[in-house]
Amino acid sequence: MAKATGSDPSLLALKRRARRINRMLGDAYPYAVAELDFTNAFELLVATVLSAQTTDIRVNAVTPALFARYPDARSMAEADEETLQDIVRPTGFFRAKAASIKALSTRLVDEFDGEVPNRLEDLVTLPGVGRKTANVVLGNAFGIPGITVDTHFGRLARRFGWTTEKDPVKVEADVAALFEPKDWTPLSNRVVFHGRRVCHARTPACGACPVAQLCPSYGEGETDPAKARKLLKYELAPGREELHARMMAAETRAQLRAAGFGLEA
Repeated sequence: MAKATGSDPSLLALKRRARRINRMLGDAYPYAVAELDFTNAFELLVATVLSAQTTDIRVNAVTPALFARYPDARSMAEADEETLQDIVRPTGFFRAKAASIKALSTRLVDEFDGEVPNRLEDLVTLPGVGRKTANVVLGNAFGIPGITVDTHFGRLARRFGWTTEKDPVKVEADVAALFEPKDWTPLSNRVVFHGRRVCHARTPACGACPVAQLCPSYGEGETDPAKARKLLKYELAPGREELHARMMAAETRAQLRAAGFGLEA
């Protein structure tokens, strides 16, 4: 994003459009949350580390057994690494991930009394934890505003014209300048939801996009509404209208699973 002063008309216009997009995404995905299952900050931290280069769905499939056996930092720090590897194997890169979650658990015990710190500068010192993971934890476990720049967020931020940068730290800075801090975490969740469901990397479903009228990249994907609808994923996919309706009615992910709904793409 071009640097500009706060009174620059082009910057003000960009802010207005960006904030309208955020509101429209909020209307489209009022249920947008972090899609990793967790009950506390430690679980979210570990799950986010495991989510590197795999899907949240795959992580959610292994974490129940993982946290049943190792519910806190102290137990995970003392875990047998081969046993950890076996549990997290389905997430890929299981040796490195097992080493990371054991090492970060040890660091939590040694330096933070077994508790997850709520400061970014502390979180990024933990093995396997970068700014993206730290912001996920801060925003979703502690309610501390943060922008989560994963591949989906970065792609959409560029398509929306919020930034031209590819470096995640620079993307984060450019987008942060457009929004109030209170909006950073919900914005992150909404944009990631939209990227997974509609604004795909290869063929975005432009003709079924709720923010198409405001998107400077409209037309990069399928613009025919009928064809675009066939590209939608997760609860927006054709044939999943009941799931979508129940999510719009604020049923939780746990409730939906209990009712027999699959949440995969």
